[in-house]
Formats: sequence, C-alpha cells, structure tokens
Amino acid sequence: MAVRAETSGGGFASLPPLIAAQLNYLLTYSPLPFKIHQIWSGCKYPRYSDRFTLLVPYCLDYVKWDIIYNAQYPMAAPDVIFPLEAEDFHPLELVSGQQEIEKAKSSLHDWNINDPTKLLSLVYELRNMYMRYQKKRIGELDDARIKFEISTILSREGLEMSIVSGNGRPDEVKFAVPLLDIDLNKLVNGCPWKHQQKIHLQVIFPVSQKYVSTPSAPRVKLVSSPELKALLSIEDVKLPVWLDGMCMAEYLPALEDNLKMQVVEAVTSIGARRRFIEALAPLFGRPLEADPVFCRRATVLSVSGSFTFLVHFYLASQFPKQQPVLVLQSCQHFDLQGAPVTSSHLTDYPWSPRWDPSQMVERIFEFMTEECLNFKTYCNDSLQQQSV
Repeated sequence: MAVRAETSGGGFASLPPLIAAQLNYLLTYSPLPFKIHQIWSGCKYPRYSDRFTLLVPYCLDYVKWDIIYNAQYPMAAPDVIFPLEAEDFHPLELVSGQQEIEKAKSSLHDWNINDPTKLLSLVYELRNMYMRYQKKRIGELDDARIKFEISTILSREGLEMSIVSGNGRPDEVKFAVPLLDIDLNKLVNGCPWKHQQKIHLQVIFPVSQKYVSTPSAPRVKLVSSPELKALLSIEDVKLPVWLDGMCMAEYLPALEDNLKMQVVEAVTSIGARRRFIEALAPLFGRPLEADPVFCRRATVLSVSGSFTFLVHFYLASQFPKQQPVLVLQSCQHFDLQGAPVTSSHLTDYPWSPRWDPSQMVERIFEFMTEECLNFKTYCNDSLQQQSV
C-alpha cells in the first residue's frame, strides 16, 4: 500500500494542508518530544500522502503508532494502528462506565479536521490509556517482588512502567522513575529548552514466578534528555550501590539527595564559567563568540607576528574542577579539503581550580605565547607535506 515514504527533516508539503496543520500543531505544542518516523500514502497514484508513523515517547523509549488518515475523505477522523506487541491494547475497553467511555471517545466523537488541536488531544488520550494498559499487564504478573516494588512507589507522580519482551529473552519490567521535584527549566536564565527537562532513573527487573530469598539487584541507570547535557552530564553522576534486600523506595532518597547537590553545583558552575569568559577580554580581547546561556564555549582571535589564529575554549560542566580544553585554529592554513588546520586538544598548561578567573586566564595566556609558535610550525609543516 505504501508508495511513498519520507522523513520529517523538512515540512509536510506532501500532506493535505489540514492534516499537515494538525501534525505541525502536535510537534510544536506538545510538552512531550513526539517524532515522525515516516510519511506515506495509501493510494496507488497519490496526489497527497495521508498517513504517517508517529514515535510516541513512553517509559524512556518510543513506541510506533501508525496514524491513518484518508486523503479521499479528509473530514474523517484517522485510524490508529498499534504495534504487534500491543495487539491486545483496546483503548475503549480500559475504562468502565458509559460516561467514561464517552469521555474517552471525545476526541473522535466531536472530531473536526479544521481544528489543529484535535490530533494532539487524541494522541494524549490514547497515550494515557496505553499507560493504564501497561500497568494492568504488569499488575497481572505472578511476581511478588514486582508487585511489592509497585506498591512502594505507585504514588510517585509521572511514574511509567512497561513490560519488555522479545528476542528469546525472559520478560522484564522497566520502570521510568522521575527524580527531583524541581523545575530544571527555571534554574537557568534564558535557557533555550523547548520541552520540560527531566531526570529519570531507569530500573529493570527480571520477571520471576518463583520466590527468591535474596533477589539480585535490578539494572539501574540515569537517563535525561540530550539537551540537559549542556547543564549536567548524567554520565558523571555516580549511582549508589543497590544493597541486598533493598527496594526502590529505599534506594531513591540517597540518590535524589546526591543528584540535587550535583544539580546545584552545575548551576553554580555556570556563574564560574561566565566569570572566566569575561576575564578573557583584558589579555585576549573580547571573544568573537561565546555561549551566553551555559557558558560552555568561547572563541577569541589572536595574533603572533604575522600569524593569525583562533583559540577555542571548551568548558566542562565540572568547571573549575576540570580545566578548559583549548583548540587552536589557523586563519591562514587549510588542508586539502579546504578545512582550517587545527591543533589537538590542549590541557597541559598550569591550572588550579582555586585561582581566581584573572589568574587562570593569565596562566593560559603565558602558555599560549609559546604554544602558538609550536602551532605555527605545525601548520607550516602540514602545508609542506601537502605539496609533496
């Protein structure tokens, strides 16, 4: 049936305008990061595409739902096809009582293709039902440990869970536990984040039907959105040890205390990085460009005799404990592909996190007076090798 497919790199010109408007509204205004996997047509000789695969964020992963419009009957509401692993997911059967059923059907019952908000409403209703469906499946498992774990953290707002199966492996239950009851987006002035930033603990338990007196520790790891890395690198956070007999409710408090402290340090580090970048001006001149929000990078223009080059400063989230990485870039030397010649990462210069910013910059400046000569020689040698 599919005769054309495309990714969502650009707009949605292949879709009818009213369908494109609903999809654009979903991707623009949803608090959750939905994505489009592909767009295609169900007609043999299509003028427009009329269906797409929607990647629905759930439990720190994505589930694929096919949203099926009909270009020949554009006023009709779309069908939604769920994946094979959720073949027993029948949304309207998850609610009880006629009033609740009518409420669940509301987005379809009063469907209006001219209303761009309708698709977003429909997808959110279905996602909430999918969440209840997964909880129901897990609640039916004959596993005392998982039942107990759920009972200890079920009241935590934003908790998501799902059964992970397939590939010939035993079933597992994955929990996505939201951490830190603070608004991370408000911690950084002028942050460009579109979606609400969250840190989750992913906890995966094996499903077992037999009693084990001392069950093994689950697999745990911290997960955050990629954008949060500008503030805090989750990979650098050391997780507490999961002790024998421990449950999630006992594990989470120490983890959250440690994480909260590291978030505070990361926010404080922004101010330290900003003061460092401001201290560059007296010796290096005003930066040509700099990261104004997280202060993770800055670039200055430098001159040594007739040699002109750029100095890039890359500042880690652990600054000043971790010193900046320097990269030199020639303005006069280029490789065979036309790219400017650059140095390797430089960190072998004097540094102490206890120095004030002006002393840090002064020691780097002293280091650069000699290093730039070495870099100029390296650039000239590179050109000679190209001409051979």
